[in-house]
Amino acid sequence: MSVTLPQVNDDTLSRRLLHWYDRHRRTLPWRSPPGGQPDPYRVWLSEIMLQQTTVATVGRYFVAFTRRWPQLEDLAAADLDDVLREWAGLGYYARARNLHACAKIVANELGGCFPATEDGLQSLPGVGPYTAAAIAAIAFNRPAAAVDGNVERVMSRLRAIGEPLPASKPAIRAATLELVPHDRPGDFAQALMDLGATVCTPKSPNCLLCPWADACAARKLGIEAELPRKAPKKDRPVRRARIYWAEDTAGRVLMRRREEKGLLGGMLEFPSGPWVEADAADDLPAPFDSGWHNSAGRVEHTFTHFHLLLDVYVTDEVFETGPDTRHDWRWVARRDLAGEALPTVMKKVAVAALGSDALRKTRQS
Repeated sequence: MSVTLPQVNDDTLSRRLLHWYDRHRRTLPWRSPPGGQPDPYRVWLSEIMLQQTTVATVGRYFVAFTRRWPQLEDLAAADLDDVLREWAGLGYYARARNLHACAKIVANELGGCFPATEDGLQSLPGVGPYTAAAIAAIAFNRPAAAVDGNVERVMSRLRAIGEPLPASKPAIRAATLELVPHDRPGDFAQALMDLGATVCTPKSPNCLLCPWADACAARKLGIEAELPRKAPKKDRPVRRARIYWAEDTAGRVLMRRREEKGLLGGMLEFPSGPWVEADAADDLPAPFDSGWHNSAGRVEHTFTHFHLLLDVYVTDEVFETGPDTRHDWRWVARRDLAGEALPTVMKKVAVAALGSDALRKTRQS
């Protein structure tokens, strides 16, 4: 179906959006004030935090990080465990490890200065194409197409790009780049994000408030609520495992650190067996012998690529010195668990174990 739209050139569209942004821009803790010079450290930190996380969630974490480590050099000198503790709850913990590694590289090898180009930024740990474009535009005012989920939605509607994501990403990026002005690319990038977050929303977009309403091809076709289209999601596989809660006479809980690479890399966990496909054999090995029983029930947690079922096992045995704590195992006091950098799934395990009737009876005897 074809549609006839008013002839609005790219420069006019860009100016309209920037005029709208000057009046309606969101106030966010990482943004510089109007006319101010953005701090590359704060821009980079916020963009890493915002990967796969909402603005509402990131706000308090950003404030806590910048209060504790106000400068890049402060973060570079921090202990990784402290960084992971501050990050706990944001998820996708590889971001925190890459964040720390990146800070050390920029502070110690690049003289404290972030690269200003997209290519240079992508050479840093944890910085992919979108993040590099966002930092280049916002922190260094480089013309770049910073295309996040909000921008994908706005641009697919503006140009009526009906091909489903992710196949439509190149067309959306090209359409975005055509509109990026040379004088205010950083403001333009943030304006597009704000437009998608506050006006061109996933459901019931408020077209009456949109500065691009008369030029929006999807609106003219009456399909704005249908875009962007997405390819059907594949079924998420299910994995299962047993996880074990053991305490010593001092009320400390046995934990271990996961390998640095891979899912939840470098994070603390309660000892568990292998995470296997859900239909695998039920005979899963325990990390050491004890009188294990599944009185604490089951914990469920969904990761990006699979759903995990964890059967939580506790033991009536209270260890005097504990089993061999090789492999970076450690004893952590119950009262200190809240201060550890525990991923959300391990917090669920702790709640299940501490709420176990069998565990309470054992500790009271």
